[in-house]
Amino acid sequence: MSYIAPVKDMLFDIRHLAGLEEIARMPGFEDAGLDTAQAVLEECARFNQEVVAPLNVEGDRNPSAWKDGNVATTPGFRQAYRQFVEGGWQSIQHPTGFGGQGLPKTIGAACNEMLNSANLSFALCPLLTDGAIEALLTAGSDELKAVFLEKLVSGEWTGTMNLTEPQAGSDLSLVRTRAEPQPDGTYKIFGTKIFITFGEHDMAENIVHLVLAKIPGSPEGVKGISLFVVPKFMVDAGGAIGARNDVHCVSIEHKLGIKASPTAVLQYGDNGGAVGYIVGQENRGLEYMFIMMNAARYAVGMQGVAIAERAYQKAVAYARDRVQSRPVDGSLPGAAPIIHHPDVRRMLLTMRAYTEGCRAMASVAAAGYDAAHHHTDADARKQNQAFYEFLVPLVKGYSTEMSLDVTSLGVQVHGGMGFIEETGAAQYYRDAQILTIYEGTTAIQANDLVGRKTARDGGQTARAIAGQIEKTEAALGKSGSPAALAMQKRLAAARKAFLDVVDFVVQQGRSSPNAVFAGSVPYLMLAGNLVAGWQLGRSLLVAEELAAAGEDVQFMHAKIATAHFYADHILAKAPGMRDSIVEGADSVTGMALEAF
Repeated sequence: MSYIAPVKDMLFDIRHLAGLEEIARMPGFEDAGLDTAQAVLEECARFNQEVVAPLNVEGDRNPSAWKDGNVATTPGFRQAYRQFVEGGWQSIQHPTGFGGQGLPKTIGAACNEMLNSANLSFALCPLLTDGAIEALLTAGSDELKAVFLEKLVSGEWTGTMNLTEPQAGSDLSLVRTRAEPQPDGTYKIFGTKIFITFGEHDMAENIVHLVLAKIPGSPEGVKGISLFVVPKFMVDAGGAIGARNDVHCVSIEHKLGIKASPTAVLQYGDNGGAVGYIVGQENRGLEYMFIMMNAARYAVGMQGVAIAERAYQKAVAYARDRVQSRPVDGSLPGAAPIIHHPDVRRMLLTMRAYTEGCRAMASVAAAGYDAAHHHTDADARKQNQAFYEFLVPLVKGYSTEMSLDVTSLGVQVHGGMGFIEETGAAQYYRDAQILTIYEGTTAIQANDLVGRKTARDGGQTARAIAGQIEKTEAALGKSGSPAALAMQKRLAAARKAFLDVVDFVVQQGRSSPNAVFAGSVPYLMLAGNLVAGWQLGRSLLVAEELAAAGEDVQFMHAKIATAHFYADHILAKAPGMRDSIVEGADSVTGMALEAF
């Protein structure tokens, strides 16, 4: 089946949960109201449904190929990327001063979801370019901005993020790539970088690599890392492309999924050194790279939502068509489409509830980002920044972990046919496997949540979020409907479990770090479950009100049913997760290492 973008659900979240009308009153976003959002999302849906989505299966069957240092992408990718650039889709949420459209992240995130649902491999190229743009906007000199930003914002040139080396995965203190200063103020870059997404391809005329490297004599470890712009082709001050730089792709990886996305091994400096330009100040490279990393982490979380949506749509279509077995209640005289069977409905509702919950959480996080950068009140900007930063590891970690469950269920709904590549269900499952790994594994997101986002401020941000959730519980109680009361009950239990874990992290973080970090990933999953459930609780209240007013009643009843299911079947897991974190650390660390 073809992909149908869930524009109606996206607009519901943007309007009623993220509060776009309030964002549109902030300086710089005056033209970004609901009419604009609807027009942009509908055109984005058309483009992705008609141009990008049809290439998804082709990319899996005929992936990118490397030969003699060059990479040929899947047939059709170059033409689709040209249309992507011409449509202005790279520029949606970037500043107008560099050719961008200046729209809120709240709108841009929905567009990114569509692109990733349509074709995860294709979407990875713009994702990395977005990160490069953010880093240069924050730390690049005026000269670097003048040369590179407009081309990156338009999408004419693409960007990459070069961190990992053969001996340095997540531990960047082991980086060996070196940058030797030159008399003209440039640097010569020497080293090897691996796992570079779209590090070489044929879709754009230039590739702008952002590279972590060490200048000789710099401090040891991560304190001595600097960041450099290293273009594939040299560029003069006017932006004209010149000679090939000394950076070459020596191979691409053969992967489980996202096969159309070339993952390159890049060699710098085999012919005298690649010319690089420092970004910001020496020895602050890791700080600048984290700007890219945080942008990419949120975007990868959106990829989790996107692939889950695609798998859900595929599973529903199959369940409507596949006829097998008589319904257990005898409601039909013979074999029926499997969507009539209770366990199939349970699986489909699980897929839907996870996906809608994480989409709502990501939309609210995007609104927090927009307010953190554009709100007129300084205190509001600070609060929204803390809220957004707390949610980033949840959006990245919880949404990608749930995508594994959802795509696996998609295979299960298909039964034996799900194991057959020709049906297409397996591709989503394979593609989703990378999402919990790149831009930091789930454990790394959890470490961030524990250390930087919870322990550092003594749990202040976490407790503030819990306070907002409690207000939603009160509103659910006032509603009094069976669905609202079920959500209130589960949400209250999950919030209390969350607060117990926050207290545990804050109190035990220094004295018993192994105990706290033994439960770091379960803490992230509990927090993500809670915040996604909270947003579905809010959506339930809105849907009840709109249904009572006669607005799109069928859609609103589906929103209520989805939230009710999430409460009873997903949010209900939270208290048990609390027990395993607070009371189960000893069993994690109890076994002797030699016994494994």
